[in-house]
Amino acid sequence: LVPYVGVPLYLLFGGRKITRLSKGKGPILFQHRPDLKDIVSVSPFGLMSTGNCTRFLHTGTEAFDILMKGIRSAERSIEITTFILSHDAIGRRVVKELAGKAKDGVEVRLLLDAVGSFGKKTLYMLELEKAGGKIERFMPVFPIPFPGAANLRNHRKIAIFDQKKAIIGGRNIGREYMGPTPSKGRWIDFGVEIEGPAVMALNSIFEADWSFASRKRGYASRELPIVEPCEASDNRIEIMASGPDTKGDPLYEKTLSAIQEAEDFVTIVTPYFIPDEVLLRTLSVKARTGKHVSLIIPRKSNHPITDVARRHSLRDLREAGVEILLHGPGMLHGKALLVDDHVAMTGSANMDLRSLFVNYEVAAFFYSSSDILEIKQWIQAIEADCELIESEELEIGGILNGATEDLCRLLAPLL
Repeated sequence: LVPYVGVPLYLLFGGRKITRLSKGKGPILFQHRPDLKDIVSVSPFGLMSTGNCTRFLHTGTEAFDILMKGIRSAERSIEITTFILSHDAIGRRVVKELAGKAKDGVEVRLLLDAVGSFGKKTLYMLELEKAGGKIERFMPVFPIPFPGAANLRNHRKIAIFDQKKAIIGGRNIGREYMGPTPSKGRWIDFGVEIEGPAVMALNSIFEADWSFASRKRGYASRELPIVEPCEASDNRIEIMASGPDTKGDPLYEKTLSAIQEAEDFVTIVTPYFIPDEVLLRTLSVKARTGKHVSLIIPRKSNHPITDVARRHSLRDLREAGVEILLHGPGMLHGKALLVDDHVAMTGSANMDLRSLFVNYEVAAFFYSSSDILEIKQWIQAIEADCELIESEELEIGGILNGATEDLCRLLAPLL
């Protein structure tokens, strides 16, 4: 529409999988050992393993407590990847704890996304480096090294302790996501602590990301340890990465496959819903064939543009018979997929174009009844604060509103 604006923007944000940007980041290679074939296998989408213990983190206080416990109990190493490290009391407290462990001789590596955690290193972050901790930023954009740098973001959230216990989910580090006490304004989110062979996949993902971010500092690759299965559990988990460093789009393809195989119901929880045409049609077809399809989204998210941009898709889904539930008050930031009580998923990815096709993401698919039940119970808990969407909330309401909706749909993939 406006080429003098559009062309520079394209050069800045670029395409989906920009070769020049991602070629320096090698593909993620999951460990495959013949002697572990009974508990670990490489699937078409990621690493499948049995013998895992899980603890699901329903609240921000629980998530904060488990993160602090993991940091304080670590004896050899702490690795954390986060999209946002807020410059607030929670962010400072986490970094202070990390600095304390670094002073005690624990290897501490903190990987921040250069856009999500934009800004110069503050004094408390310099304190971590002074204590011996290492901080890297993923794909800096200023000065812009080449076109597209601003588009490919590391949206993964991973915390690993001694390379044998890990936390993943939707929470960044900041008061909106977690804290030592309950907070009325805190966002509703979800996560899981995992112990067992599944952590080997998360070790591989972190090492690949760290190697790419620190390549100019002469990073030396290291051999990752074998993580033994938990004695008290045989839970099966499939860990997958998604992004420019993977072949195809594993998370998107796995999500489509799970939905297409649904025989009874599909439930999706996501803060932002901007699907592509295939995902939209898949959900519509499932609903039209008599399957119960429900979508849980915030009534108002923290990105008003995405709220407007989603209306077109929501109208199509509602017409097809999909149950659309609006959660509120407050921001719903958790991500989950539940299909037929047979498979469930949570992780860092939203059901939008950026997470599914552009960002570096991580997700865990669960196949054991106890894990699936926990995710189902979390979904049922947030459903109590939901209302069915009303038709008037999806009406275009005039030419100006229609044009605004079209413009938001155009901009939504960049958010």
